[in-house]
Formats: sequence, C-alpha cells, structure tokens
Amino acid sequence: MATDEAGPRLVLWDIDHTLIDGGTVSRRAYAAAFRQISGRALDQPWQFDGRTELAAASEVLRAHGMPPEGGMLDAFLDLIVAELRLREAELAAEGRVLAGAAEVLIALGKMPRVHQSVLTGNLYSLAVLKMTVFGLADHVDFRLGAYGDDAYERTDLPARAFARMEEHLGLRHVGADTVIVGDTVRDVATARAAGAWCVAVATGGTSMAALAEAGADVVLADLADTDAVLNALMGRAA
Repeated sequence: MATDEAGPRLVLWDIDHTLIDGGTVSRRAYAAAFRQISGRALDQPWQFDGRTELAAASEVLRAHGMPPEGGMLDAFLDLIVAELRLREAELAAEGRVLAGAAEVLIALGKMPRVHQSVLTGNLYSLAVLKMTVFGLADHVDFRLGAYGDDAYERTDLPARAFARMEEHLGLRHVGADTVIVGDTVRDVATARAAGAWCVAVATGGTSMAALAEAGADVVLADLADTDAVLNALMGRAA
C-alpha cells in the first residue's frame, strides 16, 4: 500500500450499512416503483447485497418476468429515484448514521493528501440524497466517486473513480493508492480486483469471519473506534 510520502490516497466508502442504515425505506420505494411500472406487487425474492443499482433493478425485473431491455430498466430506475425522494422525511426518521461514521469522515478529511469519496451501488442521485439526509455529504468529494449507474458489475467501478480523480484533480491513481471500505463480500471482491487495500466492517449482514475469508485486509466490527479505523485505513496495525 502507498505511504503518506508517495502521494495522495483515495478512500472510497460504501454507503448503505457501512456509513448509514436507511431502514426499510429503499425497499418500500422499490416496491412502489415496481407497482407503478408493472401494475402488480413486487413478490419475488431479491436482494441488494452490494450489487449496483443497475444489477439489482435488472434482477428485480427479470425475477418478475419483465425484461429490462427496451427502456424498461431506465423507466424503473427513474421511478425508484422519484419514490425515494418522496420518502426523504421517512429516511431521515427511520434511518441513522452508523456509530463512528461521521467522526471518521471528519478525521480523515483533516489528513493531508487524502481524498475521500464513495464507491456505492447507489445511483449517483441517490448517493447524494442519502449522504445529504444524514449530514455526511460535505465530507466527501462526489466528483471522484463511482456509482450504481456507472456499470453493471461493481468490480468495474474503481476504474471510474480513478478516471475521475485524474479528470478533476489531475492525479493519476491506481489500486495501490486506494482504500475501499464496505460491508459485503462484493466490496471485498471489488477491492481485490482493483488491487486496492480493503477495510471491511461487519455492520451489514455479513460476518467478520466471512469478510476475512473473502480477502479483506482488515476486518472491523464497526467504525466506532476512530483511531482504530484510521489505522486500518492507513494500513497500520490497529
């Protein structure tokens, strides 16, 4: 992993179940959007589990016998965005910032040559919405992030972030200069594919053991201990 003297670090945060817990609001938005586009209830099993919004929404449509091609996926995504925006107050009331998340973002923001953004399955507009609702938006540079409408596979997202780092800051970036933080094995796989340092947190539905087995460099129970998290992000023993 790169050292402080080697140049800027890019820290890319997952959002849901890493920084925030949005409760069941997103699922309700999905259900309402699906009813609008299909005229029936969303009744087949599906899950986000770290996949991009493009992948999750495509799976929902296919699971219900509706091919996502021909504009169907775009229409469904537009409805999902509209429905979640309508539920912004519900999101604020039902959801919460996870323990230590704000403190770590603030502390990391004070470190020289460190840039932080998000690498998330959320669409760009929903990533901004969620981070804003929970008061975290000012701590990240959304220009440098990668989002669920950038690619179907999550493992393709780091390259988008690296390209944006060069576009907006003029800095060439690679996996060795990057930290990816998330709560699922997909986050870990994405870091591994990019050659990035991976810090996994067991604040979602995946155990510490499963995250370690997937290949995370550091696994934490949560983000509550700011010093331990910063040490993990910088590649030092906690």
